[in-house]
Amino acid sequence: MKTPAAAHACGVMLVLLSLPAVLQTTPAQKNVIDIYSLNVDSKVSSRFAHTVVTSRVVNRADTMQEAVFQMELPKKAFITNFSMIIDGVTYPGNIKEKDAAQEQYSAAVARGESAGLVKVTGRKMEQFQVSVSVAPAGKVTFELVYEELLKRHLGVYELLLKVRPQQLVKHLQMDIHIFEPQGISFLETESTFMTNELANALTTSQNETKAHIRFKPTLSQQQNSPEQQDTVVDGDFIVRYDVNRTLSGGSIQIENGYFVHYFAPTGLPTIPKNVIFVIDKSGSMDGKKIQQTREALIKILDDLSPKDQFNLISFSNEATQWKPSLVPASAKNVEEAKSYAASIHAQGGTNINDAMLMAVQLLEKANREELLLPGSVSLLLLLTDGDPTVGETSPTRIQKNVKDAINGKYSLFCLGFGFDVSYPFLEKLALENGGLARRIYEDSDSALQLQDFYLEVANPLLTNVAFEYPSNTVEEVTQDNFQLLFEGSEMVVSGKLQDQNPDVLSATVTGQLLMQNVTFQMESRVAEQEEEFRSPKYIFHGFMERLWAYLTIQQLLEKMVSASDAEKQALEIQALGLSLNYSFVTPLTSMVVTKPEGQEQSQVAEKPIENENRHRSIPSGHAVFRDHTQGGQGPRLLKVRFPGMLHSFSSRQGLPGPLHFHHHSSFGRTLDSGLASMPAPPGLYEEFHEMDLALKEITQTVLPPAELPAPLHPLPSPASQLVLPAPGTSYAVPAPIQAPSVILPLPGQSVDRLCVDIKHSRGPMNLLSDPDQGVEVTGHYKRNKAQFSWIKVTFKKPQLQVHVSPEQVVVTRDRRSSAYKWKETLFSVMPGLVLTMDKAGLLLLSSPDKVTIGLLYWDGPEPGVRLLLQDTDRFSSHVGGTLGQFYQDVLWEPSAAADDSKRTLKVQGRDHPATREPKLDYQEGAPGTEISCWSVEL
Repeated sequence: MKTPAAAHACGVMLVLLSLPAVLQTTPAQKNVIDIYSLNVDSKVSSRFAHTVVTSRVVNRADTMQEAVFQMELPKKAFITNFSMIIDGVTYPGNIKEKDAAQEQYSAAVARGESAGLVKVTGRKMEQFQVSVSVAPAGKVTFELVYEELLKRHLGVYELLLKVRPQQLVKHLQMDIHIFEPQGISFLETESTFMTNELANALTTSQNETKAHIRFKPTLSQQQNSPEQQDTVVDGDFIVRYDVNRTLSGGSIQIENGYFVHYFAPTGLPTIPKNVIFVIDKSGSMDGKKIQQTREALIKILDDLSPKDQFNLISFSNEATQWKPSLVPASAKNVEEAKSYAASIHAQGGTNINDAMLMAVQLLEKANREELLLPGSVSLLLLLTDGDPTVGETSPTRIQKNVKDAINGKYSLFCLGFGFDVSYPFLEKLALENGGLARRIYEDSDSALQLQDFYLEVANPLLTNVAFEYPSNTVEEVTQDNFQLLFEGSEMVVSGKLQDQNPDVLSATVTGQLLMQNVTFQMESRVAEQEEEFRSPKYIFHGFMERLWAYLTIQQLLEKMVSASDAEKQALEIQALGLSLNYSFVTPLTSMVVTKPEGQEQSQVAEKPIENENRHRSIPSGHAVFRDHTQGGQGPRLLKVRFPGMLHSFSSRQGLPGPLHFHHHSSFGRTLDSGLASMPAPPGLYEEFHEMDLALKEITQTVLPPAELPAPLHPLPSPASQLVLPAPGTSYAVPAPIQAPSVILPLPGQSVDRLCVDIKHSRGPMNLLSDPDQGVEVTGHYKRNKAQFSWIKVTFKKPQLQVHVSPEQVVVTRDRRSSAYKWKETLFSVMPGLVLTMDKAGLLLLSSPDKVTIGLLYWDGPEPGVRLLLQDTDRFSSHVGGTLGQFYQDVLWEPSAAADDSKRTLKVQGRDHPATREPKLDYQEGAPGTEISCWSVEL
């Protein structure tokens, strides 16, 4: 490859203050910029992932075109290299201190350029975009390299890759190599774009310590359909795994003079905890947020152990405690607390200071009165969605007050609900008091996010954990003291071996378990470890030194949050030095990439920081206006959706197309009125630029019905829908054909399918239970709606639970819950089970030797969920339940001679009258097709 000799002199600079991985073209480029090769290669060596994305494009147009390279990668990842090869010339990236690139940054901002801007694209990802001009028939190779240390969360490591080419790619390949010396205990993959055709392009091979996952689809497999040239490859590809562990829980691994020590012991009992939930019930929490908080809190209370103690504090203008002191988590107390949680309503201001001091005083009182179990762990969980507005409102003084009150004795965990809260305030509050902060995103799964966070801290295993190594053998060791170890997590310590490498590296880990000192001893033979990592070709060699640098930088950046000004400067200097030495793009560094002469002088990207997310970017075609209401009711959102592009706003009269108004009120209601298709009200353009639109200024400007344009999708005229009879005539309206509660295919029967109508249900029902199959299906049937309001499927192997409702699909495995929206493609492969969901809303749970269970979203007049069964001949003789009974000892009595539409069905000695009648077959989705089947009522 040729490198431009005078690139810095005559070339043009692209400043990337941080880049986050996947190639994408804009729709307009699909026919001219052709991605003919896209390769994603990820090597995971002992939890450290090194990912290389290589994309090759060619300009097939007769004129100069813009090639856009758009990528998404995890927020916690660090870019280590980005380069472009244009017509054989390499334009490399160089890591610089951020201040050193300020001149190019300022110049680009002054010109109003924004290409290459990095922005947050979701909860876990960041997006980087860069463009370059390409001559006719010109070729460009983009290469991005990034690294991250996979963190153990609720018992698993997760590698998330985005694959979004947005066009068919002739050579598309993804390879993931995993090497774990401890041994891989389980491995699963999940995809949001996989189809049955694409599944044939996915291969997984695995032995005790290694796994290789390859995804290599052909052009035809990528196609949406034979008639369409659009690709279906668009979304997430996730790999989850865990490793084998012992009671010692320790694994010391050594490579190239550096070591990493992983510590996650098994078999330890859970330490009882004293937990106080501090819940914001101010006016801004009204609506869905307080509803989801109540829902989550009720489920969290159910998860408390009888050995735990707890209390609840809710606050708005004032703080109120549920009980005067901590109480045991007995069944009676938990039920009372759930009733209290269900009664929490939102109104008023936000008095965080008094609420937190009240919570600390409760623990102090219990401590003085010796009510806390010796050796137990005390936790404070704060949930708020806004800044303090009542009482002490200075964030700095609140932080000092809370820190002085806690005095290092308790751990504080802060949850920020939404983006109206100051996340840096909560993060510092938590880190100063031995905890951590987490943002809860406003979405349909907010309650699950709250439960998920609680599960992370629900089971403490050890306190005051310390790692010790012989002082004459190691140096530059990362953090080696930790306040708490929780079940499902992992402690990681890394360092450098001294020049005189020992033959054996030994380590001692100490901690406390219920007032008892616990010691773990372990050792690792240096030569054997070095050899183990030296031989494999599929790992990224020299990775452990980079792992050490990555971990050190992350810990230094975290310490900077709660450090004093003097300490912060020293930490920043150290983190900056490591970032430059190891070519990591961090919040302290920038990457400068040269570009061909004659193109824009610079493009600027800045790594998003969590505390800057309060001002989110507005997606193209959407404008969001905030309506600040009176009386502490909090902000309301008015979303204005423009079907056209934002650049069409060239004049006040130039608003493209109709506007759609969706008013999300502070009471959680959604108003979709007849304004849906009206043209823009006068003055809206100016309000759009001010980004502050009072709700009344919109709702008061309503055009008369005669001036409203026709709707986008005109309905047939009423006359075409309804024919009225002549006066005095009468007629009978036939009853509409209904879908049965459940349609059952019966194995070994010559009769048609059985339609079961549930007429006498009370509460949750045991629908199916087969201990030999290791599966149980329960559900709640609403007779007044003739629908299941929820269905839950539980598998023993693998241990998995799928809970579906009209709102969402929740998959729980080993305490980890993931929420999915209906009609979003899902393809998850795990040992012994495959989960798939298509865009029609059909979720299938299948296994080669198990009954296939289908769960279907029913979008009828009353939304609900439906149950489908396939391969029912696989039920064992021990199957039971309301529906399972029909797969045991079923006998059809001969029909009466006079009426062959009626028969008797004998099930386990009981007679069930069956009638032949028309029903709606729901199995293909709403509205259903008419079938004739035998109907039985239960």
